[in-house]
Amino acid sequence: MKKGLKFVIWGGVILLLLIIIFLPKVLQSRKDSGEKQQKAVVQPAARVKVMILQAGVIREHLKTTGTLLADEEVDLTFEGQGKIETILFREGSHVNKGAIMAKLNDEELQAQLVKLNLQNNLLQERVNRQKILLAREAISQESYDQLMTDLQSNEAEIKLIRVQIDKTEIKAPFDGVIGLRYVSEGAYVNPATRIARLIKIQPLKIEFAVPERYAGAIKVGSELSFHLDNADENYEARVYAMEPAVDPGTRTMTLRALYPNKDARLQPGRFVSVLLIIREKKDALQVPTEAIIPELGGEKVFTVVNGRAASVAVTIGFRTPEAVEITEGLQPGDSVVISGIMQLRSDMPVTVLAEDSVLNQKHLP
Repeated sequence: MKKGLKFVIWGGVILLLLIIIFLPKVLQSRKDSGEKQQKAVVQPAARVKVMILQAGVIREHLKTTGTLLADEEVDLTFEGQGKIETILFREGSHVNKGAIMAKLNDEELQAQLVKLNLQNNLLQERVNRQKILLAREAISQESYDQLMTDLQSNEAEIKLIRVQIDKTEIKAPFDGVIGLRYVSEGAYVNPATRIARLIKIQPLKIEFAVPERYAGAIKVGSELSFHLDNADENYEARVYAMEPAVDPGTRTMTLRALYPNKDARLQPGRFVSVLLIIREKKDALQVPTEAIIPELGGEKVFTVVNGRAASVAVTIGFRTPEAVEITEGLQPGDSVVISGIMQLRSDMPVTVLAEDSVLNQKHLP
């Protein structure tokens, strides 16, 4: 009886010790589990921005730099040498093709021309008389031929003098704007002396280079836009010529485009930023590149359905630095998450901060 009582007492003590040891842990575990469930219930919704998916045009752009060039440009110089007699242009003015810009003193040449013309008249009269005598066989054919040679030689000298007189004038080779004058009347000049520069600025050329991988994508007639440095206004131009070969040193191909410049607002020599459309696709479903989440088996995006995030596997097509075409997985009208993606999980409640559209062009080119 005493042994049984002792066993009961020790058993009660051990049970009491076990309760004292493990009961707080069980209670704490239940408390933690309750707190987790409570947190799960009160977890705030993720704040995201979405885009309403619509079909639009997606374009692949190429950005590069270029330089504005004059359509025509030439340094005006005399072909001969001598003293400048007259300067007939005003700096910065527009001149027409064929207009005389400046003239050298040509008094000596004009005197020679007068002399040769008098000789030519005399020789012509002698030829007329000799022709009559030759018909009557009063002179030999040899005498007549010698006189004709003298006449032709004199006429050739007249042409030579007239060419030399013509070289004492500078004529505008094309319509354009005359630049600054570098000489004055009375100055002695030669063919190496620059008188002024004539520039044709309507139209203008844009010269730029593209990497060789785009050589086949750009053709004569391709359109482009460009803008000046630190300016927002865009101008449209069209490619009219390109080098037939790639530069082996830079691995680029040089092209030129033409801009009408009808109002003469732009000047040659200016630096420009050029934007070309390499290719484009119409009616394409597209999302910003930041909306795409790469996975081991492909790509996915998050959409918002009934206030909750939904993970959707997609197939991508045409890609640009700013946008990605979606060929499978989405439909027009889907709400695609474009901001706050990293915090999302499937079936997580979300709060939409803003909506956008591909037609807005805010996120896409």
